[in-house]
Amino acid sequence: MQTRRFKFKLTTIIIFFVCLVVLVSLMITDFLISSTVSKNIRKHQEEKAMMVSRSIATSHIVIEALEDERKTNEIQEYTKDILDATDMLFIVVMDMNGMRKSHPNPEQIGKHFVGGDEREALKGKEYVSSSRGTLGESLRAFTPIFNVTGDQIGVVAVGISLESVEAVLGKSHRSILTVTVLGLLVGIIGAVLLARYIKRILFGLEPFAIAKIFEERSTMLQSVHEGIIAVDNEQTITLVNQSARQIFQKAGLSQDPIGMKIHEYLPSTRLDQVLETGKPELDEEQMINGVSILVNRVPLVVNNEVVGAISTFRDKSDVKQLAEQLTGVKTYAEALRAQSHEFMNRLHVILGMVQMKYYDELSDFIHTLVGHQNRELGTITQNIKDPALAGFLMGKLSYAREENVEFTIEVNKVIPEPADPVIAHELITILGNLIDNAIEAMADCSEKTLEVIFHFSDKCLTMEVLDSGPGIPEKIQRSMLEKGYSTKGENRGYGLYLVSKSIESLGGEWTIDSKLLLGTEIHIRIPYEAKGWNHD
Repeated sequence: MQTRRFKFKLTTIIIFFVCLVVLVSLMITDFLISSTVSKNIRKHQEEKAMMVSRSIATSHIVIEALEDERKTNEIQEYTKDILDATDMLFIVVMDMNGMRKSHPNPEQIGKHFVGGDEREALKGKEYVSSSRGTLGESLRAFTPIFNVTGDQIGVVAVGISLESVEAVLGKSHRSILTVTVLGLLVGIIGAVLLARYIKRILFGLEPFAIAKIFEERSTMLQSVHEGIIAVDNEQTITLVNQSARQIFQKAGLSQDPIGMKIHEYLPSTRLDQVLETGKPELDEEQMINGVSILVNRVPLVVNNEVVGAISTFRDKSDVKQLAEQLTGVKTYAEALRAQSHEFMNRLHVILGMVQMKYYDELSDFIHTLVGHQNRELGTITQNIKDPALAGFLMGKLSYAREENVEFTIEVNKVIPEPADPVIAHELITILGNLIDNAIEAMADCSEKTLEVIFHFSDKCLTMEVLDSGPGIPEKIQRSMLEKGYSTKGENRGYGLYLVSKSIESLGGEWTIDSKLLLGTEIHIRIPYEAKGWNHD
């Protein structure tokens, strides 16, 4: 049985580590400050004791009393006054034999100095030491006493209780500890506020949830067929999925784009425009080293600020392949539907003639149908060799008869299969939209005629679409090629736009000649290379 690992919340993790860092930092700081403060306090006490001892060592009262035994009592009185005025533990003046001439306890006067650290002072050195005497542990400052002739006549020892020094150090340490505790409390409060802020900007998600979302995102990005590329607000590429890399490799771009500027990698991009305007660009065509892609570009907005942009795209050849399949299915379905409807109408006519026993008329009717069908099939199948285009035109003939439109197709010369199947698809797109538009425009006309004329020569295919419709007003002609423009309602206006794009992709040209109430003539001329054409 697999054990489930306990997962700490983000707030708990942040508070723990911030408090740990603050605590360790304060402990180190406390140690360093305490050490420094202890040294400074001890040094201050030493300097204080030394200043008192120097002052006494240069006093003429002390010098004269050491040289004149009759004045020895003056030393005790003098040092007692100084001891009362300071916080020293003791002030001892001794002669060169180490015998005390003064002491806080008068009973100790005349006795030898206790501690053993006075020897160097009797040799003329000045220093500070620590030792235990009759008054306990003390910090001692020794200063030699010299007479006017420069001869050493004694030593002054000024002592400060080490307990008082430790008391000062303890007081200082307690102040530092108080500050440390306050710093820790501030750190805890800061950690809680930081955790809440991070939690808020992460939309309340815990680390394990973020990791799960990241894995799902990565899997999703790599599994989609569309290429995806993202940039930040500095136009630096931050994400490229596997499908995008495959398209880039197809275009000859093998370098890893992550971290590069988008214009350095894709000069033809418009993601910089999306970053500036904050407006999406949908269903746009872009060329990458000869590879045509269909692109959608959208800005990435966080808190009403554009922080990046994402582009999704797909190889146009894949889209065309899907479109060809869909167009073929739709064309055959429309052809079958129209022919089925037409066939049912003819069966009704035949049934009526049989019931009324008009056998001679029935025979003429059937012969006429057969001849008409043979002529249509013969014209198309004999002169148009591409099966998809031929089937498409047969379907449009049936659709036109269903709409009571007299539709004729004229082919001046046999049109061979194109070398590139994409050409047939583009021709179906062009003719399909133009024929449907013409039939729809003639819906309310009394005379409905439509003619499509093909002419092929010298690697060039010319097509003319002529109808007897109401014509196109000049005002509409200036806008009808814009994507989405339509006078027929929403979700329309893509037909002529697609026609224009298809002709442009084939490297062709076209003209529209339309007059009100006199119909419309559309002339199209495109390069057309036949299948199996000899290039030599």
